[in-house]
Amino acid sequence: MSDYQQYAESEDLPGKLFIVKGIDGSGKSTQLDLLRKYLESQGYTVSFSEWNSSPLVRDTTRLGKKQRLLSPMTFSLIHAADFADRLERTIIPPLRAGAVVLADRYIYTAFARDAARGINRDFVRRMYRMAVKPTAAFYFRVPLKEALRRILTGRPELKWYEAGMDLGLSEDPYKSFEIFQGRILEEYERMTSEFGLTTIDATLPISEQQAQMRAIVEPALDGVLQRPRASLGELFEAERLVGRYIDPRLVRTDR
Repeated sequence: MSDYQQYAESEDLPGKLFIVKGIDGSGKSTQLDLLRKYLESQGYTVSFSEWNSSPLVRDTTRLGKKQRLLSPMTFSLIHAADFADRLERTIIPPLRAGAVVLADRYIYTAFARDAARGINRDFVRRMYRMAVKPTAAFYFRVPLKEALRRILTGRPELKWYEAGMDLGLSEDPYKSFEIFQGRILEEYERMTSEFGLTTIDATLPISEQQAQMRAIVEPALDGVLQRPRASLGELFEAERLVGRYIDPRLVRTDR
């Protein structure tokens, strides 16, 4: 682990934090959504946080992107502000309450994207020292050409910053996107061993990827908030499904 990545103390947080990362087109968001639905179906209390979603800076970020005002450094700092706000509002509180928190991209996203834009790696790592260490961090590894095929199929236009056009890599947005995503991929590969990330082959069938995630997540769920499961009889009575519709005496209550 990097000398500069000193995670915030998390021993007093009974909840569990699971995060996903990978280049655009890796399928990480799909897998996290599947995990979320599965955990909720099992009665677990789940909170979700995604990158660049803090209401504190969202409008500023949108304006900066629209007018192309963001330099690599201001882009880095505004994302750090977004993360700091979400950490205090949507990540630490549910962890303190004992819930499961799922994060679509985490500090490693900043490490990769900022470095790909030329920001000093050590500087970026120091900014995020307040981060809570994830219970498990999943890196969805996918070849660059496959990721590009998934992203560009049917997409009429790439966004300016998404394609790394602010870096002057190429006048062709699609070529710039390929170069920029390639840089990000190199940073992710560099971090895999540095931070002990769990690598999942993102070219495998979706169901197989999900099974691998659950095999790691489920053993770590002891002690987290979970709703008690009621018997069928209790559920029917709670919903007032009685009388001429259902006779509670005919429903087994030991299920």
